[in-house]
Amino acid sequence: VTNSEKIPKKFAKNYPRGGSFLLRLFDVFDAAKTIQWFENKGVNLKTEKDGRMFPDTDNSETIINCLLETSKKLGLLIRTSAGVKTIQQIDLDPYERFEIELFSGEKIKAYSILYATGGSPSIHGYHILQSFDIQINNPVPSLFTFNIAQSSIINLSGLSVSEVTVKIVGSKFESNGPILITHWGFSGPAILKLSAWAARYLSELGYEFKIAINWCNSLNGNELNNFLEEKKIANPKKIIQSNPLFGLPSRLWVWLCENSDISKDLLWLDISNKKKNKLAENLQNCPFQIEGKSTFKEEFVTCGGVDLSEIVPDTLEAIKVKGLYFSGEILDIDAVTGGFNFQAAWTTGFIAGKNLGN
Repeated sequence: VTNSEKIPKKFAKNYPRGGSFLLRLFDVFDAAKTIQWFENKGVNLKTEKDGRMFPDTDNSETIINCLLETSKKLGLLIRTSAGVKTIQQIDLDPYERFEIELFSGEKIKAYSILYATGGSPSIHGYHILQSFDIQINNPVPSLFTFNIAQSSIINLSGLSVSEVTVKIVGSKFESNGPILITHWGFSGPAILKLSAWAARYLSELGYEFKIAINWCNSLNGNELNNFLEEKKIANPKKIIQSNPLFGLPSRLWVWLCENSDISKDLLWLDISNKKKNKLAENLQNCPFQIEGKSTFKEEFVTCGGVDLSEIVPDTLEAIKVKGLYFSGEILDIDAVTGGFNFQAAWTTGFIAGKNLGN
């Protein structure tokens, strides 16, 4: 539903796009007010270790039913299967500024409109807005996992490491956190965060790029080499493959050793400098070729949408079109995982709705 982070500035840092825009809006309706809103409606929320907040029922229908029941009590009419074909500005009546044509042919007149259609994977999803001359930043996917071209590491599918650093080779983009090895490549928070911050850059590359993984974040290059040398001196008779370091899972440690030409019976006493250096390189700068992406848990988050310069920040009304408001992912605002995308929807929805109602 949201995230438990209480400091607005820290909260806003989870948005690759739109964080500074949202920061001023959090003064009006932030995560704390979202929690209070739902609790006032009888929905109790609980907090996970990573800050994500869920209804204590562990059921998304709890939130859906809350919203539907609230709408019902307020006498709101919700129509489904009523696709919008066009929206036109009209000047027939000061209280009827828009005419909405449905695919059924029916026409509805309106004084104000809240445009909250969510994100879209293609620019065609924004076609209705084109008649209003509103700038749309080209939409591309965000929050996706990485497909490995060819690597035996996928044989370790299901294995996770709690803290790594992942870099996109040749760029400024890097991310840290847990990583999960899957049967197609890499997932987990470190990968998903990286895909969000580098969404547009990776789209331009056609999702073919190289990454480097640091499996032992605690040591830099020289420190790691010194550490391995100390292990060699202190444990000369120990088999390298049989004694994982840095708390790494044993299967991953074996894989790293094998890819450093360290055989299963090699002792620390007998390791050459060449193999030791190769192991250090694989621990700190392990390379993988990425070819393609996969959607995370069938979710889709859009990087792109209505340019924020088109919007009055305090009301979320379009600067060029009086009476047209926006909220949610139709705006060029998106976040990493953790409840932050939901909060952007609650915040912009509350403020746009309030000003539209006024």
